Amino acid sequence: MADEDRYTAFAGARRIASGALREVLPALKAHHDASGAPALVFHDASGKQVDFDLRGTVAEVLARAEPPRRAGPGRPRLGVVSREISLLPRHWEWLERQPGGISAALRRLVDEARRREPDRARARRVREAADRFMWAIAGDLPGAEEASRALYARDGQRLRTLVRAWPRDVRAHLLALAEEAERLERPAQGEDGAWTARS
Repeated sequence: MADEDRYTAFAGARRIASGALREVLPALKAHHDASGAPALVFHDASGKQVDFDLRGTVAEVLARAEPPRRAGPGRPRLGVVSREISLLPRHWEWLERQPGGISAALRRLVDEARRREPDRARARRVREAADRFMWAIAGDLPGAEEASRALYARDGQRLRTLVRAWPRDVRAHLLALAEEAERLERPAQGEDGAWTARS
């Protein structure tokens, strides 16, 4: 569930919406216009909070939030971020020989590496996202510190016990992320792993 394009919005302890930006932002905008109450939006893959400019119409909100699209045929323009990198001459020479240019070659290399990323590494990132989400929205709830320890110890049974009294939507989202980490680790762990999420 913690893919790169998924977001979840909360108003207090109530989940407003979860999914792609095109699903979440209209619900977030409606909540904002109806109540003016603050809301938190989390990027599920990282657990980080994301802010959106909710002024104007839903179409305007979406246009600001999503990468712009080029008119006519062709791929959408990428949300490009420029940063400096340092490579040895032989790396630059190899990149310059690749089709599409240096930037396209680097993007292909990164995408390929991400596809080959071991499930255990992906599980670690999902667990870190779950912990970041938990501290942002439930850090002052009883048992939060112990729940964080249970999450990293892969002790799902204890985690479930510790968060049982937490607000339903917060608990459900946290446990969904924790179970995603479990699913990713299951092939490497086998049947004797320490994670016991399901009661």
